[in-house]
Amino acid sequence: MTSHQTTQTMKPATAAKKLGVYLESTPTEFQDGVVSRAELTALQADPPEWLTELRRNGPHPRPVVAAKLGVSIAGLARGGVTEALTTEEIEALKAEDPEWLRRERATQAEVRKEATRIKEKNAERAAKRS
Repeated sequence: MTSHQTTQTMKPATAAKKLGVYLESTPTEFQDGVVSRAELTALQADPPEWLTELRRNGPHPRPVVAAKLGVSIAGLARGGVTEALTTEEIEALKAEDPEWLRRERATQAEVRKEATRIKEKNAERAAKRS
C-alpha cells in the first residue's frame, strides 16, 4: 500500500504570523492565496525583497512591537498601542520613553526574574529526586 502525502497549506494570516510580519502590509497575492509548508520554508530560507523590507521597516505586528520595546502584548494595550507600528515609530517611542513604557518594562523584568526563580527551584527539586 502506498501512501500519498497531501500538501499542507495554511491561511495567509497564519503564514504572516510565522514570518513575523503584519498581514495587511504583505502583497495582495500573498493575502489572497494559501501558503504551503514548502513555500513558507522557502520564504524563511530566502526571503523576497518585500519580506526583507517588511521585517526591516514594518509595520510590525503587535508581538514584534512588544518584543522590540521589551514589554508584553498586554503592556502595549495598557499603554494605548493597539495598531501595528513601523520601525521608525518604535524608535521614536523608545527615544520618548514615556512613563507607561518604563513601568511596563519594569513589570516585564519582574516577570522574567520570577520565571527564572521558578525554573531554578524546579531544577533543584528535580536534582534532589535523582
